Amino acid sequence: MDIQALEKQARQVRRDIITMISKAGAGHPGGSLSCTDALVALYFEIMNVDPANDKDPNRDRFVLSKGHAAPALYGTLCERGYFGREEFDRFRQLHGILQGHPDTKKCPGVDASTGSLGQGISIAVGMALGAKHTGNPCHVYTVVGDGESQEGIVWEASMAAAHYHLDNLTVILDHNGMQIDGTNDEVMSLGDIKAKALSFGYDVIEVADGNDMQQVVDALRVPACPGKPRYIILNTVKGKGVSFMEGQVGWHGKAPNAEQAAQALKDLED
Repeated sequence: MDIQALEKQARQVRRDIITMISKAGAGHPGGSLSCTDALVALYFEIMNVDPANDKDPNRDRFVLSKGHAAPALYGTLCERGYFGREEFDRFRQLHGILQGHPDTKKCPGVDASTGSLGQGISIAVGMALGAKHTGNPCHVYTVVGDGESQEGIVWEASMAAAHYHLDNLTVILDHNGMQIDGTNDEVMSLGDIKAKALSFGYDVIEVADGNDMQQVVDALRVPACPGKPRYIILNTVKGKGVSFMEGQVGWHGKAPNAEQAAQALKDLED
């Protein structure tokens, strides 16, 4: 896909996010909208995956460590062809495949169940280590939240990734600067996150605008650094694409009403 096609796809996924959260009356729009460009770039341009053969043992793997951003993953998987749009009507419903957090036992294309903060990156490190030991050619990608990065388990996993020279692992930080209770700096400052990642042994790339598709794709296409896991910092905007949600902490975990959803969908028109 060219960049314009990827951007159009990202707008559709953002419309999917608004649609399913509005219908359910619950969900996390802010952090879903901020990481949408990364997920679309991965599933439509970077990763070796095939919805028609979703159990291929050699496929690339993806773990959404910030599991509350599940609507972004569901929208991306649906647009990629893993399931039909009718599933959006059952988002967060009993017996539906689209639970509030990703569930690998229910939803096609989900490689790991996540939600507990810090757990996803740990799973991704385990997947990459297992692939190294078995000679599996897959690459493992994970998207981590910046609020989530206040958890110690994130850095324990990072030490293991460097210790075992996991150059088949890419950690993507969705750095929108906000979490449920306020800005990162108000709650618990991350400090110099780039310096931290370097000190933990990552090969680090920082993307100035993590919602610019060209910049995101360019970063993801950089060849792996032999012997080092990669850490990509995407500087993003919480609520990206929706005028009244952008940069607003209050939209971390709140559903828009019908009038707000209509305005959001208008903002996201092609």
